[in-house]
Amino acid sequence: MDKHNVLKKVEEEKVKFILLQFSDIYGVVKSITIPVNHLESSLDRGTWFDGSSIEGFARIAESDMYLIPDPNTYSFIPWLQSDDGNTARLICDVYGSDGKPFEGDPRYILKSTLKEAEDMGYFYKTGPEIEFFLLKKDGGLHTLPHDKAGYFDLTMDQAYEIRREMTSVLQMMGINVEATHHEVGIGQHEIDFRYDHALKTADNATTIRFTLKAIAQKYNLMATFMPKPLAGINGNGMHVHQSLFDSEGNNVFYDDNNPYHLSQVAFHFLAGQLRHIKGMTAILNPIVNSYKRLVSGYEAPVYISWARTNRSSLIRIPKYLEGRPQSTRLELRNPDPSCNIYLAFAVMLKAGLEGIKDKIDPPEPVEEDVYNFSDARLEEMKIDTLPGSLLQALYEMKRDDLIKNTLGAHTYERYLEAKNKEWNEFRIQVTEWELERYLEMY
Repeated sequence: MDKHNVLKKVEEEKVKFILLQFSDIYGVVKSITIPVNHLESSLDRGTWFDGSSIEGFARIAESDMYLIPDPNTYSFIPWLQSDDGNTARLICDVYGSDGKPFEGDPRYILKSTLKEAEDMGYFYKTGPEIEFFLLKKDGGLHTLPHDKAGYFDLTMDQAYEIRREMTSVLQMMGINVEATHHEVGIGQHEIDFRYDHALKTADNATTIRFTLKAIAQKYNLMATFMPKPLAGINGNGMHVHQSLFDSEGNNVFYDDNNPYHLSQVAFHFLAGQLRHIKGMTAILNPIVNSYKRLVSGYEAPVYISWARTNRSSLIRIPKYLEGRPQSTRLELRNPDPSCNIYLAFAVMLKAGLEGIKDKIDPPEPVEEDVYNFSDARLEEMKIDTLPGSLLQALYEMKRDDLIKNTLGAHTYERYLEAKNKEWNEFRIQVTEWELERYLEMY
């Protein structure tokens, strides 16, 4: 879609207001609203804003920035219709006052990494499985699941109508939803949409998060992508399926002569991700709460291993379907939906590309349930673990030059600064668990 198509669409759809959207380093969607009569000038010359107010962007002395809307991201927003006129949105790229792309824009960081892959002849496609909880609002901070259904349940699932509306709205916004269902946890759901080029997938995932929150509010519910909102049950993950394609549309991960149906390129890519997974964890699992999910016993990966069918592994190779080489892929299972998906895809791709360049070979697959291994067995097989806290993840991030090279100095430094501050704020909190356990004991 180009500028002329966008201007035609807003006229046809009686759009009066445009949301110009972008993401901060946390992956939180920010927006500026402009009247439609300013859209053409925004498409041509951009819309200025104060970057010093956005987490991870500019200091006050260098705050002038502007947004250039990407015409390909135009979407009508169905729930913002009114008699005064409808609303649409465009996702934007961020530029500095010097007229150059802002190096701290997460979308730019992903685009730069995708360009590196394309220069090697590869096109990165991804498909995340996004999990979320629907919780009742009770006027406080209590997490009350709205139902008691289980995995794939229908009869007990009170959210069927809500998920149906969510699907309809997302499809109206151009997102190809393939399936929605109730997940394992009470009040937990999953939405899957068709895999695509990583930039479009990241745009779609960002759209899904703010859309589902808006639809849930209509039902007086809260949609949360927090990794572990409820203790004692499975948390929210975002398993990412990923493949590389060549310029002719062939899946370069596929090899019919290998028992796993994986090519050497796929094995090298996998090995690169295993090499850098510790350094990537602070990006893929970015908040204090992420590490409440990454524990044994709740279907979340803890051990750094790979396998074909073993869901306790970090990277899984989904079963090959005869006659469908295009579906060959790797599934990375530790990311969660609180991550900045642009940064997540960027570091995942960069690590995989290094594996290809350096021709790294992965360790042997582990087809057994790693959760049941003793410490001695883990040590014998040289199976390492993911960082157990945000603090440990930040330590590993600082040890991995690939992460800094991917993010660039600006985002790398701002990210570490923000996350260290988050950790320090958390560690001085006195939790309800501590009070219940220690208050009378001591």
